[in-house]
Amino acid sequence: MSESNTIAASTADQNGAVPGEPVKKDENSRRGNWGNQIEFVLTSVGYAVGLGNVWRFPYLCYRNGGGAFMLPYFIMLVFCGIPLFFLELSFGQFASLGCLGVWKISPMFKGVGYGMMVVSTYIGIYYNVVICIAFYYFFLSMTNLLPWTYCNNPWNTPDCSGVVGSGHQFNASLVNATSSLVAGVSEVVNRTKRTSPSEEYWKHYVLNISDDIGNFGEVRLPILGCLAVSWSVVFLCLIRGVKSSGKVVYFTATFPYVVLTILFIRGITLDGAINGIKYYLTPQWQKVLDAKVWGDAASQIFYSLGCAWGGLITMASYNKFHNNCFRDSIIISITNCATSVYAGFVIFSILGFMAHHLNVPVSEVADHGPGLAFVAYPEALTLLPISPLWSLLFFFMLILLGLGTQFCLLETLVTAIVDEIGTDWIIKNKTVVTLSVAIAGFLLGVPLTTQAGIYWLLLMDNYAASFSLVVISCIMCICIMYIYGHRNYFKDVEMMLGFPPPLFFKVCWRFISPVIISFILIFTVIQYKPITYNDYVYPGWSLAIGFAMALSSVVCIPIYALYKISKSPGATFRERLKAACRAHPKWGPALQEHRTGRYAPMASEDTVEARPLKERDELKEEQKEKEKEEGKEKEKERKDEISLTIQGSNGSTNTHNNPNPSA
Repeated sequence: MSESNTIAASTADQNGAVPGEPVKKDENSRRGNWGNQIEFVLTSVGYAVGLGNVWRFPYLCYRNGGGAFMLPYFIMLVFCGIPLFFLELSFGQFASLGCLGVWKISPMFKGVGYGMMVVSTYIGIYYNVVICIAFYYFFLSMTNLLPWTYCNNPWNTPDCSGVVGSGHQFNASLVNATSSLVAGVSEVVNRTKRTSPSEEYWKHYVLNISDDIGNFGEVRLPILGCLAVSWSVVFLCLIRGVKSSGKVVYFTATFPYVVLTILFIRGITLDGAINGIKYYLTPQWQKVLDAKVWGDAASQIFYSLGCAWGGLITMASYNKFHNNCFRDSIIISITNCATSVYAGFVIFSILGFMAHHLNVPVSEVADHGPGLAFVAYPEALTLLPISPLWSLLFFFMLILLGLGTQFCLLETLVTAIVDEIGTDWIIKNKTVVTLSVAIAGFLLGVPLTTQAGIYWLLLMDNYAASFSLVVISCIMCICIMYIYGHRNYFKDVEMMLGFPPPLFFKVCWRFISPVIISFILIFTVIQYKPITYNDYVYPGWSLAIGFAMALSSVVCIPIYALYKISKSPGATFRERLKAACRAHPKWGPALQEHRTGRYAPMASEDTVEARPLKERDELKEEQKEKEKEEGKEKEKERKDEISLTIQGSNGSTNTHNNPNPSA
């Protein structure tokens, strides 16, 4: 940063994350900081706790052995989730840079940062479409009678069979078709043919879904309008970056827990709720021996915490340098997983009530993904007294959960762009960048509001952020631990926090977490099945597009690596490779007053430059040539200054009249 010297001088007395400090000024006045650490923690909780906690974890839990699934889930949290979370937070906080700027640690791997941007772009596009549908349901819940309660609407088919009112239990044609069959077979046919009013409302009214992914049909104007509302809300909340979003999260990150608690209290008081909760938690210990269960647990932990999206690095980059991100990583990770478990109680208490009402097993009404949020759960809500109230609360909760994640996705892209360009104009006009990204996201989301939109949304959800996240995270671990060097990084963390990473995290970062990540990748490949939506099978060309989306983020890594090697100095490929992997001179703390020890400014430089220990041998010859051109008296003065200020720690001051340098 060109103004780092003057900024450091003017803000030195305000540095440090001192609890309860009377004056709240930004430590990094050029880039900005969180107003306080509560804002960072709440934002990170909102980022990690998203729609997946409500519509994916409960489904995975009951599918993979109920309470027995908790064992691999929490083991993966301890050995993979929390260590990776801490690694990304410390990475961004140490350099005070977003997911692109941090790769000064090893410029050849900057493609990892671009891959994170691509993933965040894909997720940001379709995630806001899900939020806008939640907005749509929220607005339509403002009525005396939920519109998906009965089957007497123009969009309903003869197969529709509602759960409210005896006259709508079973249609005549279905009864006639099964009257001659035995009771057991009759029950199966009933369940096979029945379509609920909420399902038909979702398919035929909200989506007006087409018959094929290539048949876009018309744009669903109500959904398009809600998409505009959703992007407008996100932009307004981020209009001043973390300064404005940090205030909004006091509500968006906490109120979902109020709604969850209200729904939980209501749910457990219903008939059949205990059966649903038992179905959710009853352990099937034999499934613990199934590798698929462990794969699901690892994937859910990895995806749910938001690792490799770039958002964790970005959010941590606005922390003060000495903030205890180790403490934060544990708090946020455990909160995220506890929320998933808690949401399972809420969901299955209601589904248990619905199963009791219909006299069917819970598995018949359980679902996941959009099927849970917009079909199964809304149908269950119609059975409750004052159903519009519960519907409003449920969809408002979904909106807040989605917005918390969307804030960070948009901020990740904006921060990466601003940090990369880095001019005074772009920093002062960050709001313009935010608006531009929001408009682009809205336009790219328009195809998802067509009649084929749900097909494309699920395609992006299944491919854009699947195995690519695993590859990105694995390469990030390898780069930091083995290219930059684990000893260097451990010293960086100790310099920032005042204590080294605990031994457990050192072992996880170097060995255990990369092995688990590799296991997730292998599991994902082995267990791959082509995507389907209900009875619709995706055509081959659409799957090819899905794989292209998945590879588009991963391919950034080798392409940028080859580009960086070709541009690096050196006579041979090996020399260029070493130069491309070497940490950039400006790698390290962003502010001058934090650049101590091996990052201390060199006396021969006019600007602040960091010289990590592993660069000493490579820079020794270059330093010799510079020093030979200077007078002996100036050279002697420089040696004295280095010995007093950095005590030889940079190890690169080998002068021509010193035949036995300390380095």
